[in-house]
Amino acid sequence: MKKILIVAATAGLMSLAACNGGTTNTTAENVADSHEANAAIYDDAADNTSNAAAADVLENAADVEENKADAAEANAH
Repeated sequence: MKKILIVAATAGLMSLAACNGGTTNTTAENVADSHEANAAIYDDAADNTSNAAAADVLENAADVEENKADAAEANAH
């Protein structure tokens, strides 16, 4: 009797797992969104400064944030 229950439970879990379309890593998506928002802020700050060196630093920071967002999005799937 125990073997029948174990086999039935295992079959049920396997069918349940087969029906699941997969989960989405919403934490990674939220992290990606946060980095994209930071990149936009850095871009805006770079556009609003009159100091060329500061603008370059801010644009580089925006690029770093965009790279982090890309990495987080890749991790989300």
